[in-house]
Amino acid sequence: MKTIKIGGVPEHFNLPWYLTLRDKSYHEDGINLRWHDYFGGTGQMCKALRDKEIDLAVILTEGIIRDIINGNQCKIVQVYTKSPLIWGIHVANSSNYTCIDDLKGTKAAISRFGSGSHLMAYVNAQENNWDTEKDLDFEVVKNLDGALQGLPNGIGDYFMWEKFTTKPYVDNGTFRLIDHCPTPWPCFVIAVRNELLENEPEIISAILKTINNTTIEFKEIPSIDTMIANRYNQKLEDVQEWLSLTEWSQENISIATIDKIQNKLLELDIIPHKIAYTDLVYQL
Repeated sequence: MKTIKIGGVPEHFNLPWYLTLRDKSYHEDGINLRWHDYFGGTGQMCKALRDKEIDLAVILTEGIIRDIINGNQCKIVQVYTKSPLIWGIHVANSSNYTCIDDLKGTKAAISRFGSGSHLMAYVNAQENNWDTEKDLDFEVVKNLDGALQGLPNGIGDYFMWEKFTTKPYVDNGTFRLIDHCPTPWPCFVIAVRNELLENEPEIISAILKTINNTTIEFKEIPSIDTMIANRYNQKLEDVQEWLSLTEWSQENISIATIDKIQNKLLELDIIPHKIAYTDLVYQL
């Protein structure tokens, strides 16, 4: 049995992985897949991949592209969720901010530099015609829990996170939702360390085959909406809306999408230069 370590955020997007792990589906191919939750999101997972704490990650597309360009020895092997991620822009419920314009020049609370919450703050700033050099400032709060504690106490002014994950904290009055900022590209990809791709690509192929067999039928699982609501402390109607907006993928990322993302990151001065598609993506 070959042990492989995978990381991801402990959110509803990754329930298909939980189901396959619960059913020991990977054992049929001699794979002992071990899941690790990363509450700090993409930045934390990028570091874990670099440090060889995990072999692969379900990770935000823009975050891993940036980190590969900056030297992370990984490649994308597949799109996991092809629909955009809908980032909610949140403030403390007690704050005086009431609209997106109020946030210009204030501090964005981020999980860490290089994370999705960091990179998407740039995308949001550009979409609102802010000066990304003068109108953006950051406060590192590590994760969602850090933002829940920080924002009401004046540590950071706004926090961008997946809107359905944070919905319970909007409902209970900790956060107030100001606006949304969808990613202009597929939100999650699966990235794998180059060492594993070079030495044991058949293991990665087997893992992808198993997870794809689950995601392709995920929405058809009886009472899946109730399971998600119970497991992730969500309202049933919110889960049903999320399911209606979310599409999984069983394909690799396209050249056109990679080009679009790199162009945007370069335009925002988030990456120093573009690299070749084959340096970012591995075709199994």
